[in-house]
Amino acid sequence: MDRKEIVAAADAYWDAHRDAIVADIAKLVEIPSTEDLAAAAPRAPYGPGPAAALAAALEIAEGMGMSATNCEGHIGFADLPGETDTQLGIIGHMDVVPAGPGWTFEPFKVTEKDGFLMGRGCLDDKGPSVVALHAVKCLAGLDVARPYTIRFLFGANEETSMADVAWYLENYESPAFLFTPDADFPVCYGEKGGYDGCITSAPIADPVILDISGGVVTNAVPGEAWAVVRADAAALPAAERITVEDAGDGTARIDATGVNAHAAWPERGISAIMLLANYLLENGLCNQQEREFLELVQSLVSDTTGAGVGIATADEYFGPLTVVGGTIRKEGDRLVQTMDSRWPTSITAEEITAALTKLTDNIGATFENTLLMVPFLVKPDDPEIQVLQDAFQFVTGDTEHKPFTIGGGTYAREFKKGASFGVNMPWIENPDWVGGEHGPDEGVSEELLKTSFKIYVLALAELQGLKIV
Repeated sequence: MDRKEIVAAADAYWDAHRDAIVADIAKLVEIPSTEDLAAAAPRAPYGPGPAAALAAALEIAEGMGMSATNCEGHIGFADLPGETDTQLGIIGHMDVVPAGPGWTFEPFKVTEKDGFLMGRGCLDDKGPSVVALHAVKCLAGLDVARPYTIRFLFGANEETSMADVAWYLENYESPAFLFTPDADFPVCYGEKGGYDGCITSAPIADPVILDISGGVVTNAVPGEAWAVVRADAAALPAAERITVEDAGDGTARIDATGVNAHAAWPERGISAIMLLANYLLENGLCNQQEREFLELVQSLVSDTTGAGVGIATADEYFGPLTVVGGTIRKEGDRLVQTMDSRWPTSITAEEITAALTKLTDNIGATFENTLLMVPFLVKPDDPEIQVLQDAFQFVTGDTEHKPFTIGGGTYAREFKKGASFGVNMPWIENPDWVGGEHGPDEGVSEELLKTSFKIYVLALAELQGLKIV
């Protein structure tokens, strides 16, 4: 079959099976599959919800005639056999984040409205996973050679720690190449390294800063931060994004309001910790030890490229390193600042550690690397990446959007060789009532799912034509 025939067959399959595809998505969305470690049990290591969603997904795959395996609730897989045991992989995840507040639709039910499917998981990642699974079923019925076995992996712990994939790779070999339908089109071929650290001051005697807190998580630009200091609130000046209140007993509370942003895109935010540190330093609301610590914090958070702490760098694939100072707090008589860096291939983790340790040593503080993920990269001219890009272009006619890298992380980085591949097309605007992944009223366009389905069928067919080792 040629490319036009394959896409035409995929189009016909969707039209014939559209209701079944939506029903399969609804079957999974109806299961609130959020992590619940307090209720973990044998065959349900991440709680009953993820285990139930995993079992339901494997049941759907079995109903398609695929052989399915439940790996003790950690993860599951279904195989479409090929002529060899060499595997092409697809991985989606059956766990979801909690519904949270603000919904106008029922979160754990698929509601169809004006060409959209609404419900938690319709976009991230139950809807895309079902679409990709049906693409495998469609491929099975086509006159296309299949030298490689297709293994569809169903994850159950993507939203928290990816312990599912860690378990899998301890017990099974990685597919030769794999993609995940859990990001954006056209194709993401690399993910920056992840590096978290913690800066802790020496014990501070006779502090001016009695308490301090900012941020919620390490991997985000903090939108709020505050400190209680020894000061006369009435004598402190006004400042943009700063409020000052009398906290009693000769103390003042200073609140800073910034703009939250994910650590992968820190330029979209305004660090409340930066605003607070600037204000405390400018107004002498610190002793000498605290000043030295705050000046280091200021160097860290005032420039998202890492230039302030000597780690600015960039490469041809990922562009510049980024850094945020996610949280600040007081622990006993010490100040503690965390950091998150997304780093390209032009620097090493050891160099980041050395640069930060040198700065902390200078003020008697300590530095600890608390999380480390090396950059993940499959070069954009790699044959598998080109097949995915070509399939996207052929189905959509879009030659404007090119392969890209991201600062975030997906399942793809955990495997031997992989990519993230749809289903989002972020350049397409949805109605205001359609929310995104992780937010209220999560939804996805049925037309987007149909287009993605055709892309996946063509990509899977043409991946089978590559020489994959």
